[in-house]
Amino acid sequence: MRRVFSGLVLAAALTASPAKAGLTACNATSYVLYAAGAALNPPDLALKGWTRLVPGACAEVLTGDLSAAGYFLFARSSRAHSGPPRAWSGNANFCVRDKDFTLRQSFGGACPADAYEAGFAQIDTHHQKSWTATFRDSPDLGPMPAAAKAGLVRLAKDAGLKEAGDPKKFPAALAAFKARMHLAANAPDRAIFDALETEAMKSAQPAGYTLCNDTNAPAYAALGQQKGVVFSARGWWTLAAGSCSHLITDPIAGQKIWLRVERAKGAPLVTGPVNFCVTTIEFDIQGRENCQKRGLVAAGFMETNSKAAPGFTAHVTTTGLR
Repeated sequence: MRRVFSGLVLAAALTASPAKAGLTACNATSYVLYAAGAALNPPDLALKGWTRLVPGACAEVLTGDLSAAGYFLFARSSRAHSGPPRAWSGNANFCVRDKDFTLRQSFGGACPADAYEAGFAQIDTHHQKSWTATFRDSPDLGPMPAAAKAGLVRLAKDAGLKEAGDPKKFPAALAAFKARMHLAANAPDRAIFDALETEAMKSAQPAGYTLCNDTNAPAYAALGQQKGVVFSARGWWTLAAGSCSHLITDPIAGQKIWLRVERAKGAPLVTGPVNFCVTTIEFDIQGRENCQKRGLVAAGFMETNSKAAPGFTAHVTTTGLR
């Protein structure tokens, strides 16, 4: 399946230079980015994602000496950002998954059922053993500190800080936000970006299905869906305390979605009267009948009603959904 970014794609604006190790990516945009890398050793591709890049920062996407025949990068904006998603992409279509992944793919081969195609841009490493590529905005924001400053303002707006658009009021509003999040007054930019992205995800409703864990402990989620007459269930997604995860990225308007959330050791947080088949490990199961005969476990799911909206965000608390 090809995930279409038509009309939402920024042209791949990449600059490159030698780096200290592996393939490194730098973020000179005002968006929090999630990057994936690909290494081509014909006839196979090795793919890895996602590496989180906050504005004004760099991180290693692929490790080790760059000895493959070709290298590629793709990046998408965080789903915490308001407005349409952005992608920094190219014309080489390779497979990715929504959650963190490593994949081996035959060059030109079909994607697995749980993956989709994204357009990667080829990186010319000039046969160096290490290289750095930089994602840039259009228009260019200039040096990395300028990207960090613009990124804080953008994400603060997405997180609901109304004063973010006022240069005079923003420092005080950001200081109040850090105090509310129990961050030190001199907290590094990365910690501030982490807190702002988490807050923005709690109110963002991008297309698809987002689940936020508003408890103080990890939670494990599974979804049930119906397409036509076919029922299916997928799980388990791990949600850290206070985090959000985008479980379905396609629009869900008019679809019924059922949810089950458990604590560690299987104690249910969200359950309901509709049974789907599950396992204790990661699963993708078609049909919800005869679970026991199929060597599976029947578990109760709760219906969550997204109505006609293309996106829906559910929040899990210690007492269930709110």
